[in-house]
Amino acid sequence: MAVYLILTAVVIMTAMLIKKTELNTEYARNMCIHRGMKRQDMVNLIAMLTIFLGLFLVSALRVNVGNDYASYVEKMHLVYSNAYVITEPGFNIVTYVIYSICGSEQFILVFAFFSFFTVLFFMKAIWDQSEWFILSFGMFMLLGYYFQSISTVRYYLALGMALYSIKFVIKKDWPRFAVVALIGCLFHFSILLILFFYPLARLKWKRWMYGVSAVMCLSCLFLNDLYLKAALWIYYTYKNTELNTGTSITAIARCVAVLAFAFFVLRDKLKENRTYLFYFHCNLIALALYIFGKFLPEISRLGYYLTVTQILFIPAVIKNIKDDKKRKLVTVLVCAACLVYFVMYMRYDAPRDGVRILPYQTILFHDMPPILSDKGY
Repeated sequence: MAVYLILTAVVIMTAMLIKKTELNTEYARNMCIHRGMKRQDMVNLIAMLTIFLGLFLVSALRVNVGNDYASYVEKMHLVYSNAYVITEPGFNIVTYVIYSICGSEQFILVFAFFSFFTVLFFMKAIWDQSEWFILSFGMFMLLGYYFQSISTVRYYLALGMALYSIKFVIKKDWPRFAVVALIGCLFHFSILLILFFYPLARLKWKRWMYGVSAVMCLSCLFLNDLYLKAALWIYYTYKNTELNTGTSITAIARCVAVLAFAFFVLRDKLKENRTYLFYFHCNLIALALYIFGKFLPEISRLGYYLTVTQILFIPAVIKNIKDDKKRKLVTVLVCAACLVYFVMYMRYDAPRDGVRILPYQTILFHDMPPILSDKGY
């Protein structure tokens, strides 16, 4: 646990050095060359590189850490052996190419590939889209998104790509949005859901749309068997498996709190600002899914594509609080809530089956235990 605590403290303190303005954002976009680099731009660049390297190295150098680590090593072995595996084509191609270039089963490099791009997409998305970088990044760390990416490799790469794609949704750059989603589906099919949910959340809803949504939600109470069959037809990999259904009270409470907070602060701006309205609709759809779609397999993963917007939305809402004292008080409360969540996550969730990111082990000091193909049973 010490590795994670030190990493979290170091990267958050480093992020405090970053001062994001429209000017230095433009410099960063143009590599700070032809217009000259200011001192703060250099600080930003060094801080971002330090944060990226810290997150990347801790993730890339782990061994047998994460719920799916050993099963992924087994799948990589089967891919290299030209056997059938159920994982998506992107995972299989990356594995086969890396193993072929190395001439041996270098699974550490495959995990490093996923670590690199997962951190890259999340960091790029937060930098480009957050109105308050340090708070968004702090929430990214303290709410467990980074640490969950160590446990659930393919899904969190897709989640990072989904968060990155939001900027194209806001701009209505649908071709680029579709390209990101389609590339993401090569690593986890579930990202295809954003092709429906994100454009829906981008719309300015009419009253009749809220009525239709309410009817759809209520229909889940009577037609859940039909909807479950449709979901399993789309996600066929869950057929004939033990379905992880049900929802989290914590997830529901977070959605309710975020929606109420945003509505109270942004009553007028919600109608005018399409970005805020998009975030609001994402959390509203997530709330409906958590309450009425709890019979669906892996509902938490479906909801994360929508609730991940909270790390962008909450800082934006806080920035819109006009009273300085209230804004500081709310900031303290949000940071305290995130810190409590982080402590509870590390204490109870991190070591348990299904996550298993503790204890942390690294290739520098530990070896990979034999996988199923090595043992033969």
